[in-house]
Amino acid sequence: MSNSRSGLRLVGCLALSLCLVLVYAAGFGAYRLWERQQYPWQAANSSEQLGAFWEAWRIVEQDYYGELPTEQDRTYSAIREALALLNDPYTIFVEPQPRELERDHMRGSFGGIGVDIWYDAEGRMVLSPYPDSPAAETGVLEGDILLALDGEQITTETIDDVRAYLHGEQGTAVTLTLMRPTSDGSPTSPFDLTITRGEIRVPSVTWRVIAYAPSIGYIHIQGFTDRTDEEVVDALNALKEMGATSLILDLRNNFGGLVSPAIDIASQFLSDGNVMIEQKRTAEEQVYAVRDGGIATDIPMVVLVNGNTASAAEIVAGALQDHERAALIGERTYGKGSVQLIYDLSDGSSLHVTSAIWLTPNRNRIEGRGLMPDVLATQAEGPQDAQLDYAVEYLLEPK
Repeated sequence: MSNSRSGLRLVGCLALSLCLVLVYAAGFGAYRLWERQQYPWQAANSSEQLGAFWEAWRIVEQDYYGELPTEQDRTYSAIREALALLNDPYTIFVEPQPRELERDHMRGSFGGIGVDIWYDAEGRMVLSPYPDSPAAETGVLEGDILLALDGEQITTETIDDVRAYLHGEQGTAVTLTLMRPTSDGSPTSPFDLTITRGEIRVPSVTWRVIAYAPSIGYIHIQGFTDRTDEEVVDALNALKEMGATSLILDLRNNFGGLVSPAIDIASQFLSDGNVMIEQKRTAEEQVYAVRDGGIATDIPMVVLVNGNTASAAEIVAGALQDHERAALIGERTYGKGSVQLIYDLSDGSSLHVTSAIWLTPNRNRIEGRGLMPDVLATQAEGPQDAQLDYAVEYLLEPK
């Protein structure tokens, strides 16, 4: 892991040039940000403001009494401060380790060993292996304490740092140094396990038939990844074989994800028309039509939504609502209807830049407003899922 940290220090100067470009270009939009990120040396040579930045930091480096931040910390902080001038919560800078995890999440699968990680009361990293994962098959047990990776002791690394390190190309190996608590609470001596990374799939879709209403199928989409459309098709086919004749599509607590899978999934339930409209500041609007081949265009259905239904999930819900294909049941959605382009930077970090907003097929704006459900149903306290029960009653009512 020390090699990884050294690598980040080596790219500090390049990243600092990038941050200065962003400071200069913040008011000029995503294209100018991209253009100057590609040619940072030109911006540095042509801007008096950048000269003032360097002049100020030379004075700090010369005269400041306390400890100076690292070049990396200085760079990342400057980028964030520059982006804050845009007053847009979705135009953000993402550091290398979180960006790697984000890419894995969007793919829906990744090379890794398959463990969850958390801190115990003493601040130690504790592991929980996924069932049938390389970690479980190699001998990692629930509650094992992680001490080192490939011989490097865990010191200042965060959980995200460790997760990113454990991810990697399938077929490569990583050695974990572990300590295992015993039944009386005393730990064992440290021991090593070498684990070969394999494909770890994180499903974005769960499904079942409703136990007390077996004619109703239920599909919950947690987020939109590269694999979500395939998973939804599998769920629809399985539910059909089980005799489901109507459907509840649950988009509650779905914060979105990739747009293309969302269009694919909306198209599974629509036979024609549009899914969404995209508006940009400097270009003509783009209309995204329903894609051919939907396999559930006539099954009676409803969609569950709440205040955490956002982004790509709102695209799907809005399309089904506008086409009167399904009633929305629940609470007003989050209202995140903007598009972010993601630019991967040279050190593994990324820049997310808001470039457009989405409208529903009927040209209803999602951003800042959300979608109002057709049937308002709040979630009561307690273990019972009142909104799901209401959706079942709605589908069972004679129409």
